[in-house]
Formats: sequence, structure tokens, C-alpha cells
Amino acid sequence: MSEIVFLYVTAPNAETAARIARALIEENLAACVNIHAEMRSVYEWEGKVEIGLETPLIVKTTAAAANAARDRIIALHPYDEPCVAALPVAEEGSSANFLDWIRRTTKT
Repeated sequence: MSEIVFLYVTAPNAETAARIARALIEENLAACVNIHAEMRSVYEWEGKVEIGLETPLIVKTTAAAANAARDRIIALHPYDEPCVAALPVAEEGSSANFLDWIRRTTKT
């Protein structure tokens, strides 16, 4: 697995996204969290098709901190089943300085 991981997360609104992001940064579980504009999500929940608005986040962290970051996100998240998906980042093609910054900034 890659040393660097991006966690893709969705939150119910920008306020929740900001609260999660701030906690991850303050606790050194991530180097950076991007909070994106609200998006429309279509999904099945409890046998019904739901359409709602969510706020996506991209959490930039290390593989060593990813489990702790995931657990913190889940603890802070109001959803019963929050979306938290780990995406490994390839060293090849990535900025070495950027990846080094994530390693230096994130607690492992």
C-alpha cells in the first residue's frame, strides 16, 4: 500500500465537514482537508432511493494515520454509515515535495 492515502468522505453539510476537518488537523491525523462545494447524492437507504445534498471532503494523510483518521471521522459523523473510503496515492506521477509535506505534517 502507498505511504500516502486520501480519504474520500461525505458529510451532511458544510458545518459538519468543517468540524471534522478541524479535528483531523488539530489532532495531526491529516496534513490537509479539502472541503468541496455541496453536491447532490442519489443512493439507496433502507429500501428506498434517497436524493440529498452532501458536502465532500478529501483528507490527505498517511497510511499509518489512516485508521485513526477514519475512526475519528466516524466518531464525529452524524450518519449511521458514513462514507469513508481510503484511496492510495501513487508515488509515481505525484509531487515528491507534496507527499513529503504530508508525511512531515501527519502524526504516524
